[in-house]
Amino acid sequence: MPAMPASKIESSAPDPTGFASDVALYAKRRKIYQREAHGKFQQLRTVTLFVLAGFFLAVPWFNWHGRQAVWFDLPQRKFHLVVLTFWPQDFIYLSWLLIIAAMSLLFFTTLAGRLWCGYACPQTVWTKFYMWIEWLTEGDRNARIRLDRGPWTRDKLVRGAAKHFLWLVLAFAVGISFVGYFDPLRSLLSRLATLQLTVTEMIAVAVASLALYFDAGFMREQICLYACPYARFQGAMFDTSTLTIFYDRERGEPRGHRNRKDAGKGLGDCVDCHVCVDVCPTGIDIRNGTQYQCIGCAACIDACDEVMDKVGSSRGLVRYATEESLAGKEVRILRPRLIAYGSVLTIMIVAFTYGLSQRIPLRLDILRDRARVFRVTSEGLIENVYTLKIMNMDEQDHSYRIGLADGHELRLVAPATVFVQAGQIAAVPVRLQAEPDEHEHERRARQVTFTVQADDQARLAVRGESRFLMPAGGST
Repeated sequence: MPAMPASKIESSAPDPTGFASDVALYAKRRKIYQREAHGKFQQLRTVTLFVLAGFFLAVPWFNWHGRQAVWFDLPQRKFHLVVLTFWPQDFIYLSWLLIIAAMSLLFFTTLAGRLWCGYACPQTVWTKFYMWIEWLTEGDRNARIRLDRGPWTRDKLVRGAAKHFLWLVLAFAVGISFVGYFDPLRSLLSRLATLQLTVTEMIAVAVASLALYFDAGFMREQICLYACPYARFQGAMFDTSTLTIFYDRERGEPRGHRNRKDAGKGLGDCVDCHVCVDVCPTGIDIRNGTQYQCIGCAACIDACDEVMDKVGSSRGLVRYATEESLAGKEVRILRPRLIAYGSVLTIMIVAFTYGLSQRIPLRLDILRDRARVFRVTSEGLIENVYTLKIMNMDEQDHSYRIGLADGHELRLVAPATVFVQAGQIAAVPVRLQAEPDEHEHERRARQVTFTVQADDQARLAVRGESRFLMPAGGST
């Protein structure tokens, strides 16, 4: 048997679409000239994209109590989210949020397919803005094709330069806003205006800006097709009741060109105009069935509905539907998988909200003096030395009292109150003293519990345990 060519494999299964059975393993990228679609779903996407983009660009401008409201302060290892400040010790909350996000993705994908990809993914948001700039500077789909295939002229150079200039301006705005989440944006812009940015800041802004420029300007659908893992496993979350975009083959086939007079001559409703392919950002033909490349943007639905209006057919040849509805079966919205995902997601959100509401923005770490296990004072008392690290994780300054929850026979030597500024850590040396006890020869160590209580808020109270060590048999 002769060897197969390295670049192709032969499919043994028949192809219902009628395309060739040879599947290319390696294919040169084919540039997609997307046509602009209009309709209710594109209007919804436009509103969503502007809201998300505006939110991203606007958030770093807001201040809260003298600092940026949302600020990921990496050098100080603190994340400020308006009224909340998270420290490395609060990593559990970040993990919790990531799990909630993953469960949300499972739930909404099972319910309605790739809503995230089509309406909210940053890749979708910024690529759409770049497409709008391209349509503005170079024209519609046919004009861009003619421009690319034509010779280099002054008009082509001017249009291309305008497009790339606006791309770079938007990339810079997004890039510096992104860096502004980690380095306060107002001070960052003031240093930029006076050319006083540090090398690190310049590199960060340049990398963030160029990443968007090449991603949304040149790579586009390649990210969705090859780099994004979600496209590869999202199909596992679909079932026959998942609402996604379908082409109604029973109604549309056999497809073919016709005019109004040919409406009843044995053809389906699909006029084979190819518009659903032209408006697709990933260049697929939805008539070939559900494909992992589909991002669920619904551009094909709006485009097909517009064509159906022109030829006098009813809308919905391409529409949001389920496999059950296409087969004429009853649609089951509430089903075991969706109920399970929704229940877990609800429980996690409630538990996270409760845990966050009960979070005490105060932490206590206790360090024993390891240089000496214990020492004997001039009064003959056994003494242990500790360092209490009091972390004020609140947005306000507080004064704290240090005490003992047990061990009344121990004497605490510590400051009466300790003042700690918001977001700061105070290291407080304290001492515990006890009378020698001849009956303690079987137990050289005992547990002690320190307490730290804010003067102005009763809920700001924490405890920390350590050990008090004595010589065996009370000897010195």
